[in-house]
Amino acid sequence: MTGSAAHTQRATIYSVAAAAGVSIATVSRVFQGTSTVAQGTRERVLTAADDLNYVPLGAARSLAVSRHELLGLVLPELGGPYYSELLMGFESRASELGLGVIVVVTQGKPDPSRAIRQLMSRVDAIAVLGSDLDDAALAQLAAAKPMLSLAGIPDGPIDSLAAENAASAEQLTSHLLEHGRTSLLFLGDPDAGADIAGRYAGFSSAHSAHGLDVAQPVRIGLRESDGTAFATAYLAGEHQADALVCANDELALAVLAHLQDHGVAVPADVAVVGWDDVMAARYVRPALTTVRQPVRDLGALASERLHAHLTGLTATTDSSPTHDILPTQVIVRTSCGCTTSPS
Repeated sequence: MTGSAAHTQRATIYSVAAAAGVSIATVSRVFQGTSTVAQGTRERVLTAADDLNYVPLGAARSLAVSRHELLGLVLPELGGPYYSELLMGFESRASELGLGVIVVVTQGKPDPSRAIRQLMSRVDAIAVLGSDLDDAALAQLAAAKPMLSLAGIPDGPIDSLAAENAASAEQLTSHLLEHGRTSLLFLGDPDAGADIAGRYAGFSSAHSAHGLDVAQPVRIGLRESDGTAFATAYLAGEHQADALVCANDELALAVLAHLQDHGVAVPADVAVVGWDDVMAARYVRPALTTVRQPVRDLGALASERLHAHLTGLTATTDSSPTHDILPTQVIVRTSCGCTTSPS
């Protein structure tokens, strides 16, 4: 056992109090938030807890009645349709199971690890999406309470749930190549997350299967403003392509709208495809060819898995993490060059 892992096993409220030079009552007040504690003292306690990888026990009420009543969900942000769908699936299923949900957004927080650790003091299990924490930090946290990674690395150190990315991206890209498109660009940053990396891997595999060189990805964000900025650069001649494979629908819809507003015919001049199959994808013209992923189901299943851990329904004899992949589906409409919309 490594030194850091040993800290996770050994740390108690007494060791945190000793490291911070305060009483155990002060440590308790910091984590319960029930009394005013001087900011300097609070920082010393939190720093000591971080150094020791200390995660407080849940609320005394939960322990007394032997019921787990709160799940935590960590998201990088709340903007865009993807996160709202995921949150609705997670919260709805948790509610059906008699559980409440606390959400923490890590965007703008200087120390995501501390934010997650503080959340864990208030909940009984936690699902994390898009965290900057490395494998070692995740494993240390998961040693204290049930934890699940969403849309993360499928072979990481903790249980994970994700939608399939690479095979569907390869199928989508091959569909464009079979339309006779020869100059494709992938819009999105593979370094931003395992899901985007998988989509670019599928994009690359399709090119290899057709004996073609693959272009480097256009490393941009996934928001509407990023799509508009790319389209502006495309119109100015900074990019050359006859098909654009966008890492999500928000990006694709923004690109499609801005190009069409400035006289570019989609798909005659350039095909545009996306990922997610948000509601707007079927109503824009041309209708957006995309990949449908079960975002709400992903959130709901995450709640179920955490609940199973808490109620003892998940076997604990095998400590190896489980990694489950939900299927996705290419949805062919007309923005890719098809003349009819079969899906």
